[in-house]
Order: sequence, then C-alpha cells, then structure tokens
Amino acid sequence: MGLVLTFGQHVDERDAFDSSSIASRVADLHAAFADPDVKAILTVIGGSNSNELLPYLDWDLIASNPKILCGYSNITALQNAILARTGLVTYSGPHWSSFGMRDHFERTAAWFTQTLFDDAPVNLLPSPEWTDDLWFLDQDVRVTMPSQGWWTLQDGHAEGQIIGTNMTTIAGLQGTPYMPSLNSSILVLEDTAGTDPADFARHLTSILQLPDAVGVLGLVIGRFQTDTGMTQELLTEIISRQPVLKDLPVLANVDVGHSSPQATFPIGGTLEITVGSNPSLQITRH
Repeated sequence: MGLVLTFGQHVDERDAFDSSSIASRVADLHAAFADPDVKAILTVIGGSNSNELLPYLDWDLIASNPKILCGYSNITALQNAILARTGLVTYSGPHWSSFGMRDHFERTAAWFTQTLFDDAPVNLLPSPEWTDDLWFLDQDVRVTMPSQGWWTLQDGHAEGQIIGTNMTTIAGLQGTPYMPSLNSSILVLEDTAGTDPADFARHLTSILQLPDAVGVLGLVIGRFQTDTGMTQELLTEIISRQPVLKDLPVLANVDVGHSSPQATFPIGGTLEITVGSNPSLQITRH
C-alpha cells in the first residue's frame, strides 16, 4: 500500500491480561498523536480493556493533532470516547494484525483503502462469501462460506452520524463522559462469538433506553459469528421489541465485526441507509 510502518515503544509488552500497563499504552498513543510524521494509527489487536485508558488521555493533544485511528472490537471504547471528547472521526476497521491474513483479505483491504485513501463516497455491497475462523492458527486450512446477503428487517431511509461498533463495549460506556450523543445517529453494531441472542437483545435494549436514543435514525447490524446461534428470525423478533426502532430502517448481516471480510466504517462519519427491495449503504462523509 506504499505505507511506512513504525511501532510504539511498548508494543511488545504483554501482561496477565494479554495487554500492557495503562502507562505504556497511554504513552504509545500520546506519542503517535504527537508525532507529525505519523499519519495513521492502527491498533495491534482489540483486547478487552481499552476503556482503562480513558481517564488518562490528553484530549487536547488528540484534538489538536487529528489523524486516522483504526481498529475494531474493544477499540470501540477509544473510538467513541475520542468522538465524544474531541469530535474527531476514527475508523472501525482492520487491526494491524489483520493484515497478516494471507488469503481472503482482498475485500477487506479494498474497503480499507476506499475509506481511508479517498474522499469519495463509499458504496458498500454485500460480500458473496465470508469466513469465521481463527485464521492465524493455520493459514493453509481455511473454509469460506456463501453469504446470505443483507437481511432486510425494516424498510426505510435515513442519513446520520455513525455511532458504533462493538455493542458490548459501547454498553460499557453508558453513564460515563465518554459516551457520544445518539441524536441524529445511525447505529452500526456488532458483537463477538461469545454473545448469544439473549445477550445481544439485553445490550441492545440497554442502549436504546438511553434518553437520547429517541434521536436514533436507523440501525445497521454486523454479521453474527456462527457460534452466537443468531438467526434472521430471532433477530427480527429482537428488533420488533424495541419501540425506539419503530418505523426506522434496520439492515443486518452486514460485513462489519468479527468475521471476514470487514468493511471500514468511520465512527463520527455519515452513513446513508436505504432498506427495501434494493437496500443500499453509502458512506457519504469519512
């Protein structure tokens, strides 16, 4: 891609939580934002505790040095906190480690470059196939599955600011100063294989009971991993129980989350969603 890589001073540290100390992570993040030669920051992997960093971050430093921050999963805490505290757009997309995927990575890379290397609107289309595997364990033995395409759950049209993506992580920001406003938002939500339909329903209900959830304009749901046991029928029932979503467009089984390929969504950017006989997703500002 023509990019030059540098690494944080503490990137190789690993503690009992498969992470590193708060001080190490904050130092690396601050150094990356402060360095004028750094144009983009990729998280190494998601982990489970990025919200530990939020009270220690220098929001003025981040706001005065806007640059790309890209990752997914637990990194959602950093992304939404940065949006809430600085207004800076960040990106739900592949980690640095994701680029080690030898096969079936082409579509993820294409979406990454479309969103981050160009200002033109990005029109997303469903991938014809997908994978749900621990690809790094054996890259010679991988299985692709045919996609069912997008699931049209509720018709409608909306355009709004993207808030997302990992739902369990966003739920953990509720009641904190790091939760962005849901007014005029399109929620883009996904979760891991460890989330079953009941968990997903409970977290979704919690988010949609926030006072400003009445300002949500639409919902996009990422593809569920096989182990979740989620089906289109179960998800339709879950959505039907949410009064805030009544008459709003809802589209599911989209290429975002913990399966592959994976689209790159700008958190704080703008998404136009049309759900009906010919559903469409267009990232209009990123």
